[in-house]
Formats: sequence, structure tokens, C-alpha cells
Amino acid sequence: MDRDFRTPELDALARTVIPDEHFEFSTETARDRFFNDTRMLDVKQDVHNRFRTNPKSMVGHMIDNLDLTGAESLLDLGCGNAFVLEHLRPHLADGTITGLDNAPAVLDAARARMAGTATPCTWIEGSADDLTMLGDDTFDRVMANYMIHYVPDLDRCFTEVRRVLRSGGLFQLTTDRPDSMLEMYKVHFNALKAMNAPAYLFKATPKGRLSLENGAPQLQEYFGRVKTVTWQDQLRFSNPDPFMRFYEVGHNHCCASSEPDERLDTAFFEELRDRVRTQVVEAIQRRGHFAVTKYTGSFLCS
Repeated sequence: MDRDFRTPELDALARTVIPDEHFEFSTETARDRFFNDTRMLDVKQDVHNRFRTNPKSMVGHMIDNLDLTGAESLLDLGCGNAFVLEHLRPHLADGTITGLDNAPAVLDAARARMAGTATPCTWIEGSADDLTMLGDDTFDRVMANYMIHYVPDLDRCFTEVRRVLRSGGLFQLTTDRPDSMLEMYKVHFNALKAMNAPAYLFKATPKGRLSLENGAPQLQEYFGRVKTVTWQDQLRFSNPDPFMRFYEVGHNHCCASSEPDERLDTAFFEELRDRVRTQVVEAIQRRGHFAVTKYTGSFLCS
């Protein structure tokens, strides 16, 4: 049975903490700053595995959704460092994998990670809204995990996915609810308020562009069937250090350090981290851990 971490208290808190406006970043910013190496991905993946409390991992959730027989051809849009593909590969022992990403550094990491596997792998450097190098009706499964908010042209992306997906195939798009990781945003915004930080920093995750709340209507314009499958987890930290790395490196201080700004110097971020860390330590002292609740899931489109 899937775990349910939602509580009326968290739902009420979300309405007061999560802003309506969300960050937006270009694909160039993502390629050249976030994914010019694998640090951001490495930190997120490590923390989500080590500190989760749901017995089923997020990758396990994705694999279940794909309903693989083992012989499918799969396209992974925004494949990153192939962390998901490494776990998925045994379920495609007689299939094929194509990974596409626009960031050369993480694509190199994907190649290295999957080197030597018997499942044929093809790696393409490119954008998810330009699949012209791929033929019609080529793939049984297409997936896009936590990356769709960076794609410049969603209309073209979904049109292309529809084109390369075989009849009877499945497109899995995984993303968050806007209030996912609410507790992290709460301590972050508390710290910003105490510092009288610039108003433009008070924004929600860029996943708000296509989230679990607003994504279905967008996808229904391209796919006849869109099913939403949710998944929850709660990360629990008894030591502040792994959380602070998750916050600083994995999430760029909740996007505050995602792009250069001369108004935000080293001293600003040092104070921000100190204020966030103090709140996390206080929570650990009160409850024995600091919790970060993950509300996420997938759209299954066909």
C-alpha cells in the first residue's frame, strides 16, 4: 500500500508558504550552469535514496508505471547521468535504450555509467523539442523525468513525442506538485524574510510550469488518454549536514543562486545558509529529525 504523508496541517501550511509565481529558467541556463557537471544530480539522487522513508523508491514507481515486458525500445528525454536508466536497464534486457540530453557533461556521465551493458544504448545530444533525428513510430516507451520545465517549446515537444511513439505505446512524464518539499521552502522563505531579501526571490519551484496540478489539461491536447499516478515520500534528516548540501547544491538555495546576481554576494548566501541551518537544527532537537515531504508523480499518456 502506498504511503500517505499528507496532513491537514501541511495542506494549510502550503497555502501560506508556496507563492503563486514560480521561477523560470532557460534551457541555456540549465545546460551551462545547473548541468555543466553532475553535482546537482548526484546530490539529489544520493539524498533521495539515503533518507527516504517510503520503501518503494521513486525509480521503482517509474518502472512500475512503464509496465515493461523486457523487449521494448525506450527513449529517455533529459536522461541526465543515467541514474534512472541504470536501475531500469535490467527490465529491458532484450530491448533498447536511447538517451537524449542537451548538456554534454551529464551525457558523458550517462555513457560512462552504462558502458558495457548488453542492452544497446544510443546517446543523442539535443533538445527534447527537436526529435527530427528520430523516425516515426520508433519507440514503445518515452519518458521525461523532472525536466519538462526546461524545454523551450512544449507544443513542439509533445507533438514530437506523439510522432515517435508507436501505437499502443506509453509516454511517462514525471513531475512534482507545487507544494512538494514544503518544509524546505518554509525554512528558506523564513530566512529570506528575516534578511529583507529582494522580493523576486520569493517564488516557487520552476516545475510550476507543468506540475501535477496543471499538467493534465496541457497533455490532453496531444494524447487521447492521460492518467495521473501519484507517489509520496518523506526525507528525514537527523543531521543537518546532508540536508544543507541538498538545499545548497541540489536545489541552488531553492533557486536563489541559480543565476548570477551582483546584489547577492557570498556574505548573503552565508547568512542565508546559517539562518536555514539554525531552523533545521531546532527541528531536529524538537522532533528528532527534520522532514521534507515529497509530493510527486507521473502522467501516463497514450
